[in-house]
Amino acid sequence: MLSALFRLLSRLPLAWVHVLGAALGWLTYLLSPAYRRTLRANLAQAGLDEPRLRRSAIAHAGRQGIEAAWLWRRPASDIAGCVQESEPGALAALLARRQPLLLLTPHLGSFEAAAQYYATLPQAKARPMTVLYRMPRKATLRALIDRRGRPGLLLAPASLAGVRMLMRSLRSGQTAGILPDQVPSRGEGAWVSFFGRPAYTMTLPVRLAAASRARIVFALCERLPAGRGYRLRLVPFDEPLTGDLEADTQRLNLALEALIRQCPAQYLWGYNRYKTPGGTAAAGATAAEAP
Repeated sequence: MLSALFRLLSRLPLAWVHVLGAALGWLTYLLSPAYRRTLRANLAQAGLDEPRLRRSAIAHAGRQGIEAAWLWRRPASDIAGCVQESEPGALAALLARRQPLLLLTPHLGSFEAAAQYYATLPQAKARPMTVLYRMPRKATLRALIDRRGRPGLLLAPASLAGVRMLMRSLRSGQTAGILPDQVPSRGEGAWVSFFGRPAYTMTLPVRLAAASRARIVFALCERLPAGRGYRLRLVPFDEPLTGDLEADTQRLNLALEALIRQCPAQYLWGYNRYKTPGGTAAAGATAAEAP
């Protein structure tokens, strides 16, 4: 049934998908008290919980929730046609360099559009992007996730084997993609500030960049009004890494905060960014106090 729904969504115009997504966002907000509390608390933590912005964020969260069905199943020509680069040719220029490239695609705008657009570039055939993802438990969802991959876009599971795939990709001069604001598992992050509150944050981006000398670039696909597609912005993070995992991760978070403040309505505020992974000591606690 889920597969049939994905097929149906993929056949609709993108504008219709975004209208349905906005409705889904509001339905989720109204029916789920826990989601509603998280979204409002996160907006308040960032000092952004005002009615107009909140309404827009609710709708964009729903759009992000279902647009993957359209992006995964449409032909490459459709993806290329709906994404415009804010600086035409900027991504191709990055790929023309021999330096490994680490693209960070946070929950801001459409991270799926950024990855799928990358795969449409001619350079992606020789320089594919390997992206990290969490394998769903249900077989039906795993089959749908497989649709995400296409020539130029390789999938790496969020496991030690997947991390090794990312490292091999970078060390061979290719591209890797990570969602830097996804809460990592125990032992894979550090407690650093995110909008003024400690958040368990993955250290993998700075570890990969330090080991491979990759260039770190934020890749953001902002949704255009009325379902007209997306605008891709590339924002390099060119501050030199210090080798201090916690300090470097904190600097990445600060850079991400600045980007979110430029387009706050399209950030996924309903995500439980401040949760404590199982077995991890809470912020300010010692390892012995971990549950």
